[in-house]
Amino acid sequence: MTKLLNILLVEDDEVDIMNVQRAFKKNNIGNPLFIARNGLEALQMLRNEHEEKIPLIHIILLDINMPKMGGIEFLTEIRNDAALKAISVFVMTTSNEDGDKISAYNLNVAGYILKPLSFESFVNSISVLSHYWHLCEQPINPASAPENNQD
Repeated sequence: MTKLLNILLVEDDEVDIMNVQRAFKKNNIGNPLFIARNGLEALQMLRNEHEEKIPLIHIILLDINMPKMGGIEFLTEIRNDAALKAISVFVMTTSNEDGDKISAYNLNVAGYILKPLSFESFVNSISVLSHYWHLCEQPINPASAPENNQD
């Protein structure tokens, strides 16, 4: 049985959006893909405060450098929101800055992926991601995941 996990792509670059859509198609990934063009729009969509109503999101593909609200600020917001903090987030960015990587991992990202230069490499990266999220078991409702209070 194929897992149809809902995916939110948070990306401001139209070419990168088209590349993700093409890579999904090339890899025969049937997961529903929703698109937000910055962190603020993504938060509104996740909190049902946006005109486009979306279903429960299981995975977020996140760019770091965006207008209005960048990726790290967005990550900070969702990790502090009880209803959103359990969503798996994969950063997909051109930023190779150690500071961005450290900030992202400190905010519990599932992975930090540099956008490859060639489309073929990008297709391969999306294929690996698809295999990963199909192997992982996730709660049906990430917000209902038990708290981990073992400090």
